[in-house]
Amino acid sequence: MQQSNEDMPTAQTAPQPAATSNMSSEGSASPTRGTAPSSPDQPLAATGWGPLRIGMSVAEVVAALGPDSNSGAVGGPDPEACDQFHPARAPEGLLVMIEDGKLTRISLIDGATLRTDRGLGVGDSKAKVVSTYGASADETPHKYEAAPAVYVTVWKAGGGTGDYVQNAAARGIVYEIGANGRVQAIHAGGPSIQYVEGCA
Repeated sequence: MQQSNEDMPTAQTAPQPAATSNMSSEGSASPTRGTAPSSPDQPLAATGWGPLRIGMSVAEVVAALGPDSNSGAVGGPDPEACDQFHPARAPEGLLVMIEDGKLTRISLIDGATLRTDRGLGVGDSKAKVVSTYGASADETPHKYEAAPAVYVTVWKAGGGTGDYVQNAAARGIVYEIGANGRVQAIHAGGPSIQYVEGCA
């Protein structure tokens, strides 16, 4: 993943009418129909962002934010099983992960200006992330970079600390901290937030 310069296809189906929902800062959803794409200032939460909800179908994702903006790119080794892409109408730096036809993860990468429901974003310091969450933040070593690079994981539901979480109902957020001590990516959703390299 590229680091911030700041301080610091799926098998696509035709768009179908789908209920979308707006999320409060607590992550609760209130259904609406035919809503325009969400304002970029809505926060990313463990359960989703704007019209996106973890667990929704790929058809619902496409209806909400459009198809893959770069349909020629392959986001995973087996796109039918797992794919990651930027929907055409999504804010810059937002990627969705689709596994077996369902949305399992939303990521913010370099260029993203969205923030989480705790006010954190790409480019923020590790110290800010850890102080925001306190004891609920679990740090694990980064797979590819030396310290201070780490993954800071916060489970909102169904998660734990230490072991790999497999509970499909688990929801959380991972802040990927680079060697410069700053957030280089944020992943929100189910167990796939633990993947360290795309779909793996």
